[in-house]
Amino acid sequence: MTFKREPQVFGASITEVEFGTEGASVVFGGANTLPLYNFDAQAKHRALVGIEISDKGPDRSLPELSAFYSGAESLSDIASRACTAPGADFVSLVLESADPNGDNATSEDAAALAKEVAVALAAGGKPVVIQGTGNVDKDQELIPKVAEALQGMNVLLLSAKEENYKGIAVAAVTAYGQKIGAESSVDINLAKQLNVLIAQMGIKPGSYVMNLGAAAAGYGFEYISSTIERVKLAALSQNDDALQMPSITSVAEDAWAVKEAVVSEDDFPEWGPREERGIEMEISTAAAALAAGTDAVILRHPASVKTIADMVAALA
Repeated sequence: MTFKREPQVFGASITEVEFGTEGASVVFGGANTLPLYNFDAQAKHRALVGIEISDKGPDRSLPELSAFYSGAESLSDIASRACTAPGADFVSLVLESADPNGDNATSEDAAALAKEVAVALAAGGKPVVIQGTGNVDKDQELIPKVAEALQGMNVLLLSAKEENYKGIAVAAVTAYGQKIGAESSVDINLAKQLNVLIAQMGIKPGSYVMNLGAAAAGYGFEYISSTIERVKLAALSQNDDALQMPSITSVAEDAWAVKEAVVSEDDFPEWGPREERGIEMEISTAAAALAAGTDAVILRHPASVKTIADMVAALA
């Protein structure tokens, strides 16, 4: 008997979200098949790959990373260099200096840095994602300031949590026309609940994405991947419109914080160079997140960005 393959295409689809300015914008979402199932139906938009920079500059202790940013000292120069990373669709700026547990820079100063980067990136043809400090109270003050400073630039601001989504959503989307990320804690029900709350404020689909959480491969990542998978399946197979927003996963911070990416080669010579280990951790985690169904990943090392971008292109 001849095998007849039946493509699995769903009647529902993921909402499309665009961010960035004319000539420097990207669109993601739009899928109506399972992740990377391009043999069932051609994906409307491929998964996006972003490169992360910090407003405190790159880690100069990593030889390859330091060499990539060699000569780039100002934040705008660093952002412009990030634009040249092969395979990078966008640049994600972490406002690390505003962290109240660190330098605790003012929201106004951090917003000014964000604007400097956004302008440099627009000139380089790349859109920008802005990541806050992770501190709920500081981000509630910071993100609206950034949204105001970058008015008209259609940026994606991460992230709005259940504790602070009201102020962020109203300021970022309603007042200044930006996009936001709804961040929940690795739980499909919490993700849906936050999306519903945001929608009840009049925020339309296409104005926000989901940030479902992150972890490095081998460090509780199964909870991340299963949550991403369940959200994608509910969105497509159950036509759950409260879960049909595209998702974005920031891999960089977790991948570069685990033991394999931190300990020196002097302590574990059999493990090989620290930088190679970090790259491999980023690649493994990002590939697994994309296979689970995330629509965009954020990485730190240009070698990781190129490898994952090449993988996405090869599977398209």
